[in-house]
Amino acid sequence: MKLSDLFIKANNELEKDGLRPRSRKITCKKCQNLVSVSKIRKNNFICPECGYYFSVRARRRILMLTDKRSFVEIDAEMESRNILDFPGYEEKISAAIEKSREKEGVICGTATIDGRKICIFSMDSNFMMGSMGAVVGEKITRLFEYATHNSLPVLGVTVSGGARMQEGMISLMQMSKVSAAVKRHSNKGNLYIVLLTNPTTGGVDASFAMLGDITLAEPGARVGFAGPRVIEKTLNQKLPEDFQRAEKVLECGFIDSIVPRDEQKDFISKILELHTFGNAGREVFNG
Repeated sequence: MKLSDLFIKANNELEKDGLRPRSRKITCKKCQNLVSVSKIRKNNFICPECGYYFSVRARRRILMLTDKRSFVEIDAEMESRNILDFPGYEEKISAAIEKSREKEGVICGTATIDGRKICIFSMDSNFMMGSMGAVVGEKITRLFEYATHNSLPVLGVTVSGGARMQEGMISLMQMSKVSAAVKRHSNKGNLYIVLLTNPTTGGVDASFAMLGDITLAEPGARVGFAGPRVIEKTLNQKLPEDFQRAEKVLECGFIDSIVPRDEQKDFISKILELHTFGNAGREVFNG
């Protein structure tokens, strides 16, 4: 995709976030109040009445976290195929493309945050619930390989229902493939920051979503492997209300910090600044 085309797409994104048209009001899923769509947009897609976090499309998430006009997409042309001849998979892919207005469930590229260059990937729940298939795994793997070669930090924004069942074992193999790429990136002393959003579950949670050097999460995000309904049926007992919520996962030590949406860019920028300073210090010491 040409950079000029990307800018046009980004500028039109307000009309593609699922909350159009601007004059309408929608019912908040949490407080059930009618809220102005324009107010939700201006409030970083957070309900101004109760603080409920609406889902954010992958491309808009990148715009929210990075410097204006700094994002350059990588591997934008890659898209899934029905490699196992799974019945109805082509129709599901077509429906996902129409709903998400993207070719796949993850967007990858480079950008800057307060002038510091990074690699970034952002998953999109509108594309088959951010499920991980061969293309999602390949795109993220390639991004880590690019980051390793160029000694760049990676910021990953995760949202996923897990592995994509229509691709069977090939989908599950992406867990180890991406994890290996993350490890090679880490072995070179590079930074990997993860931002967990609602929900991050299944094979994504069991692999690269939990391999970050620093793991952040949005308030109230569901983070876990199996869904609560599956666990309740297995245990035959009711789970606590805060089960798998970011606040509880933080207490268990699997998350480093819960960061409100309007503070995320500044928070991540400070991490990058500290990491850059730390690397410079080691170079001076080693020299």
